[in-house]
Amino acid sequence: MTGELLVFAGVIALGQFSPGPDMLLLTRTALAQGRSAGWWMSAGIASGLCVHATIAVFGMAYLMGLKGGVTEALRWTAAAYLAYLGARLLLASMGAGGKESLLEEESGADGQSAYLRGLLCNLLNPKVAIIFAAVVTEFVSGADRPVWWAPALWLIIVVQGLGLWMLYVWLLQFPPVRSGYQRAASWFDAAFGVGLLALGILIVMGSSPV
Repeated sequence: MTGELLVFAGVIALGQFSPGPDMLLLTRTALAQGRSAGWWMSAGIASGLCVHATIAVFGMAYLMGLKGGVTEALRWTAAAYLAYLGARLLLASMGAGGKESLLEEESGADGQSAYLRGLLCNLLNPKVAIIFAAVVTEFVSGADRPVWWAPALWLIIVVQGLGLWMLYVWLLQFPPVRSGYQRAASWFDAAFGVGLLALGILIVMGSSPV
C-alpha cells in the first residue's frame, strides 16, 4: 500500500509540475510580486486542486472526460482568461496602460487577487481534471481498497500540490533569480505574456500541457 501511494505521489507531482498555465502564471507573480503574492497564488492553485481532486477521486471524473458542452465551455473560458492575462502582460511590458496599475491589481489587498487568479487559472484548465481522472482511475480500481484509500489519494493531490508550489515560490526568491528578473522585467513580462497567449491557443486546439 505504501509503495503504491509513493508511486501515485510521484506521478501526480510530475503531472502538476509539467509546464502549463499554473507554473507560468505563478513564476511571473512570484518574481514580480514576491513571496507573499506567490504563496497566496499557490493557495489559490491548491484550492482549485481540491475541486479537481474531489471530482477525480470520489467518482465523478467521467463527467469531465466527456466530449460534451461542459468540457468545451471550460476550454473556451480558459483560453479567453489566459489570453486576457497574456495581453495585460504584453501591454505592461510595452509601458501601455501603466505597469504600476497592473502590479497593484495583481497584488491586491492581502493577496486576494493573487489567490483568485491562481484559483481561476487552475479551475479553468479542463486538462487538469482529465489527467487526474486518468491517473486516479488506475489507483482506485479494485475491491480490496481500505476505506481510507480514497481520502489518502485526495490528500496527496492537495497537500503535495500546495507544499511543492510554495517551495517553488520560495526558491524563486533567491537574490540572483529576483535580481535577474528585475534587470530585465519588461522582457520577462513580454515572454510570459506570449507564453500565456500561446497556452490559450493550445487549449482551444486541444493540445495544451497541464
